[in-house]
Amino acid sequence: MGLDGTYKVNNESQVKIVPANYDNAKMSQEDFLKVLLANIQWQDPLEAQDISRFIDNSVKLREMEVLNSFESSVDKLISSLDSYSLFFASSFIGKEIQYSGNQTYVKEGKGRAVFTLSGPASEVRVSLLDSSGNVVEEKLFTDLSAGTYPIEIDNPSLPDGYYTVSVIAKASDGSSLDVKVESYALVEGVKRKEDGKVYATTEVSEIPFSEITAIGG
Repeated sequence: MGLDGTYKVNNESQVKIVPANYDNAKMSQEDFLKVLLANIQWQDPLEAQDISRFIDNSVKLREMEVLNSFESSVDKLISSLDSYSLFFASSFIGKEIQYSGNQTYVKEGKGRAVFTLSGPASEVRVSLLDSSGNVVEEKLFTDLSAGTYPIEIDNPSLPDGYYTVSVIAKASDGSSLDVKVESYALVEGVKRKEDGKVYATTEVSEIPFSEITAIGG
């Protein structure tokens, strides 16, 4: 049986049910039954064809049509969400965010940050550096367990702006420990870059929204 809905009778005449190059994926139930019945009626009884193959092929084509339609809908949805994400991100402008990074904002001598230890530390040195790399504040902690710790900055002599938070932790055997630092920043704008991701822009950096862990507070 040909997929174009054309059948030979006695190797001479032809029966045409649907046009040549007909798209089976769009076949109606009526046309499907016509083609199926014509195939049964005109096939050679001595060389009967397996009707199940035709049914399987038609079902697979229908499944492909549904899948393609679904993928197209998903693509349109993603495109709509991408457009909306920039609009939604604009609501962050002027707000303080907490994010994974070491540039924290200090205003009127006050600021903060957070660090998380991957394991117990015998010594943790927290340094605050200005834009020139000079240490303007330093604190030393000892015998800290694995976990998250806040850093409070309270120094009226510090000018407003961003400072780098450096955290160096050592285990009891003197080896270095992994430390995750989260800082605070003021969002001045938002933008979508060539990689398709939306970023919050600050005075000193561009922060992917995937790295923002909290808003306000």
